[in-house]
Amino acid sequence: MIRPYALVISHLLVAAAGFAAGIYALPILTAPDAPSTTEMAAALDQAEFTGEFTRDLEGSDLLHWGDGTVSVGREFISLHGRIAPGPDYRLYLSPGFVETEDEFTSLKADMVRVGDVRTFENFVVPVPGSIDPGSFNTVVVWCESFGEFITAAKYR
Repeated sequence: MIRPYALVISHLLVAAAGFAAGIYALPILTAPDAPSTTEMAAALDQAEFTGEFTRDLEGSDLLHWGDGTVSVGREFISLHGRIAPGPDYRLYLSPGFVETEDEFTSLKADMVRVGDVRTFENFVVPVPGSIDPGSFNTVVVWCESFGEFITAAKYR
């Protein structure tokens, strides 16, 4: 009698693990190529500010982190480094440094969404002309789908 329950439970656990692995792997498999050396150089040439993504932020963990140098300019925000792969990443500019989901949520109304982050090793995100990066001091990567803080860097 216990055997059928054990089989059902074991199959459900395997299915859940497969689903979780798919959620993690799909963004990696569908990510576009990283920006070219030329694109990265163009973004760096116009940069006015720099900051660092580090793995030791309070809200970072094994699955949510960033590591590398962020360059911020009027035309582009770029990362020379890596971020943890995941779905539905957005890049925000914040008027204050944040390093947790709660801090992000409390400041979100004062932030501006710059664009989507689609690559996990190096990225270049165009800055819309209506946004002045000099009015903010922090770059934040946020996962919209799961409401997860990924990483942040103070650049001024």
